[in-house]
Amino acid sequence: MNVSIHIIGLGVHQNAELTGQAQRALRSAQWVIASPRQLNVVEDLLTEQKTKHLPPLSELLTWMNDLAEVSGTSKPINIAVLASGDPLFYGIGAWFGRHFSKEYISFYPAVSSIQVACHELGLSLQDVDVLSLHGRPLQKIRSQIKQNQTLVILTDKNSLPPALAKECIDAGFAQSTVTVCEALGYEKQKVRSFIASELADSDIEFDALHVSVIQTKGPGQQLPEFPGISDDWFITDGPAGKGMITKREVRLNILCLLQPANEDVIWDIGAGCGSVAVELAYWNNKCQVHAIEHHSERLTCLESNRQKFGVVANLSVVAGRAPAILDDIPAPNKVFIGGSDGELPELLEQVWNLLPKGGVLVASSVMETSKQVLIGFLQTRDQLKDSLNETSQIAVSRGGTLAGQLLYRPALPVTLFKFVKQGKAINV
Repeated sequence: MNVSIHIIGLGVHQNAELTGQAQRALRSAQWVIASPRQLNVVEDLLTEQKTKHLPPLSELLTWMNDLAEVSGTSKPINIAVLASGDPLFYGIGAWFGRHFSKEYISFYPAVSSIQVACHELGLSLQDVDVLSLHGRPLQKIRSQIKQNQTLVILTDKNSLPPALAKECIDAGFAQSTVTVCEALGYEKQKVRSFIASELADSDIEFDALHVSVIQTKGPGQQLPEFPGISDDWFITDGPAGKGMITKREVRLNILCLLQPANEDVIWDIGAGCGSVAVELAYWNNKCQVHAIEHHSERLTCLESNRQKFGVVANLSVVAGRAPAILDDIPAPNKVFIGGSDGELPELLEQVWNLLPKGGVLVASSVMETSKQVLIGFLQTRDQLKDSLNETSQIAVSRGGTLAGQLLYRPALPVTLFKFVKQGKAINV
């Protein structure tokens, strides 16, 4: 590729304050790609460079590939891409890193708006959590907001301060402080603080260029803070805490067996109303969870829980019946089978063939028929010596009352199986 890409952070200033190296990169560029506001910031440094307003990234990739093709083998084309603040901190730099080889890219970092907002408020960066809602669903905040937390948020038109305040209230943090840092680095810079309960229904206008800082205060208890979400928090196809969900005690064991990790692709087959899928996605936002369900009412509950707990970025709802639907989903490295509608033997075989070496298959069984199928699968794995296996049975009795007296009511025992694929059979 005959293109040299210079990604230049502008910092948080009304006028460009670039290092000498960044200025030289900008002046030597044939093309400068930026938003209209960013081009205004550097207009004094632009001479004969051609400029292009930053398009949607899919169009930008096509444009750059076409430009490189036109340039052929002649002298490389220098392209400067302007970024707000630090290009590699929730900036456009990460996108270029994914689509172009490092040898074509040079970075010129600057102070980010997150850093400036923290300095305005005297907050130590290591003590805050950063969340970008720019171009992302507002509901994502629900998977991040916690008690006694300082959350610094990059926002867009769908996550303006009143909307954030409403999310605080819904999460049980109505007394939280929401500080809005507007137009940082400009003469019109403004920093204002509000109580969430007062801000939520206000019609206060804010500069489009702003960072919001939430300091949570209140009892919370509306969103989980630790694994083991209460059954009655889930929206189900039955009474509160009932319906088609995997109950908390069993669910915790399933989470432990699967151990969701960064970059995992996890299938939850027969997801029901989604309790397992939600917890998998909630506690590790860098894994991708695909919840597969065909029952229409449960699908509605599953999507509602996806929204309620804010796992909109890494939990996908797949409507359909396994195993027929499985070819259309990204290949997994971990799978949980919670329901199979009588297709368990075929489903086990297909999933096992799909899993890579080291892949994990976890399955649960309540009925004796499905338990016997899983025992047979376990025996096959033992014979072939192509898996590390474990199984356990969980019997839970929950306390209740009868005639005013404490009584423990037993639930049906659940048998869990875990298989870790070892590749080819081991000869002994």
